[in-house]
Amino acid sequence: MATAAKKWTVRFAGTEAELERCYLAMVELRPHLSCGEFVKSVRRQDEQDGYRLVYVEDEDEVMGVAGFRVMQMLVTGRVLYVDDLVIVEERRSRGYGAFLFNWLVHYATAQECRTLELDSAVQRAAAHRFYFRQRMHIASYHFRLKVHE
Repeated sequence: MATAAKKWTVRFAGTEAELERCYLAMVELRPHLSCGEFVKSVRRQDEQDGYRLVYVEDEDEVMGVAGFRVMQMLVTGRVLYVDDLVIVEERRSRGYGAFLFNWLVHYATAQECRTLELDSAVQRAAAHRFYFRQRMHIASYHFRLKVHE
């Protein structure tokens, strides 16, 4: 485990260069996206839905990213919904995931959210173990029906 978490920082990715730096982490979770598609999609989602992308950095290297939005839902009230959360594979189990997750919790609290929520694909057992360690629980099933290709 890394010993100097104090030097780790979480930053919002806003510039094209920052988004491109984040792509190398995000592609591990979203391999279907090219770098150009990723940058365009983040920009579009930010403009349309308030999607924000943050990254944890250690000594000028992106260790992981999280994409999220704050929204209002009847079932929960104000919620920070995490669309994407990934740590670079070679950097996992060093504390970066917990550091980034805790940042998200603090941000949700500052935004007066009642909950922090996310969906995780059923095959991602290692991610599920991480979420359980972060005191998350399974609250519902997520169903999907494709209506257009």
